[in-house]
Amino acid sequence: MTVISQALRLKMLLASSVIGAAVIGSGAVAENASANEPTDASNASSIDLQTLTQYGHEGRGRAATPGLNQVTSVSQLSDVRPTDWAFQALQSLVERYGCIAGYPDGTYRGNRAMTRYEFAAGLNACLERVNELIAAATSPLASKADLQVLQRLQEEFSAELAEIRGRVDALEARTTELEANQFSTTTKLEGSVIFSVHGGGIDDDDGDEQSDQEEVAFGQRTRLLFNTSFTGDDILTTRLESNTIQSPFADANGLGALSYGDGDSTVFELSFLGYAFPINDQLEAIIGPVGIDIDDVHPVHSGPLYGDGSGAITVFADRNPVLRQPADAGFGLSWSPSDNFSFHAAYHAGEPASPSEGEGLFNGSYTASASINYYSSDSRFSAGLFYANSYQSRVGNDLALLGGTGTANVSDPFDGESIESDNIAFQTNFTFNPKFGINGWFGYTNARNANDSDDEVDLITWAVALNFYDLFSEGSYGAILVGQPPTVTDADGADEDDFTPIHVEALYRYALNDFISITPGVAAIFNADDDGDTAILGVLRTEFSF
Repeated sequence: MTVISQALRLKMLLASSVIGAAVIGSGAVAENASANEPTDASNASSIDLQTLTQYGHEGRGRAATPGLNQVTSVSQLSDVRPTDWAFQALQSLVERYGCIAGYPDGTYRGNRAMTRYEFAAGLNACLERVNELIAAATSPLASKADLQVLQRLQEEFSAELAEIRGRVDALEARTTELEANQFSTTTKLEGSVIFSVHGGGIDDDDGDEQSDQEEVAFGQRTRLLFNTSFTGDDILTTRLESNTIQSPFADANGLGALSYGDGDSTVFELSFLGYAFPINDQLEAIIGPVGIDIDDVHPVHSGPLYGDGSGAITVFADRNPVLRQPADAGFGLSWSPSDNFSFHAAYHAGEPASPSEGEGLFNGSYTASASINYYSSDSRFSAGLFYANSYQSRVGNDLALLGGTGTANVSDPFDGESIESDNIAFQTNFTFNPKFGINGWFGYTNARNANDSDDEVDLITWAVALNFYDLFSEGSYGAILVGQPPTVTDADGADEDDFTPIHVEALYRYALNDFISITPGVAAIFNADDDGDTAILGVLRTEFSF
């Protein structure tokens, strides 16, 4: 009974295919077909490969594109009735052989005219299913007559099938050529170039300049990234960088530094070398001897402002300053037990390559950090709590607590003495709708003189930013940020800030296309010094990516 049943199924499939072939070949229309749907014979010569691919994937358990949806029962097709003349044939093809798909709205549209190319592709899918059944069966599924019918159908549409094979062969040839001429079978080259025109100044009440670095400047930053994968899941990143961008009025204080600046050479140097790899489905690791920073392990939650050159124009607005701890080489672990939570831990060293006293991997500047992060199921909300214990050695280093993003008292609170600190940061990002979102952070640091535990300072920083997505054009965005750079709010044996600086930044990143963007931006730091002066920074940044 099994053999007979299987044979009957196959014959129903073949009968359906022959009926379809007869209809297409003669140009006939079923008696129940709508007379208002004309047949455009010209489509036969203009059908594209994507359409053929859609039909060719019928019967394989998925649709090649969102245009077709696989169905498992003919009852799922709302416009198919038991009284339709081809109901039994369609039921067999859908429910028994699974080589017919419906449209996303749950219809089959059986009265629509079909080109010979479309029929050839659909027939080919059914034939592949038949061949699979024949190969998997332990007893014959088809008679000699059935095989002769298959042969006649293949001969009937040999020209169309040959054209499909020809197009596939052409694509394979082009793929082979690309593979033969690619840079590497394991390495992908990416890059970015930034042109920046920038300038600013700090003026007192009399209009006198407060800095020797207030001229308009023009600089560049060029990065070449070589991303190499050995298993398909890992990645070794090598970054070469040339940078001539220098922040205005950097000699006056630690406020207003450019997020993509801090260079004075056109020579390419190794600025990042790290290897990231999975340990299992939930645990990943990263390790590297150069350029491994805190944000390479811990999430930032700063929305579009985070980008190291493609986001905010200043270092302060890029991310929470508490995440700027001593780091160069490091090792980190990221554990994601679910889609909603992740845990991260890392150890970073500031001068890992030096064997000198007071430096090295464990006896110099270091940061030990951990964080817990939450992500909503709809990807609209995220938040993170971060903690770091750090030590910043005065040996071989220019002291810059929290990356030099705060006041002068923050950067070097103990007159050149080494610094120990405990740091806590909270950051969050919320997208209200596809056009608007908000992100913010709060940070607290308790720093101590490593040579005199009685000397300590407390630092506070916070910020709130409004983000406007696809502003005026798709892919562009605008942002406005208001915040307080790191400030000494309480001190013992050190100087406390008598003023509270307020940072206001606005920018608009206009995307000319996927590879070029132009960003005008301005930042104002009110109460930039003890005299209450205001610092103004203006930027016109152009980014090229490839």
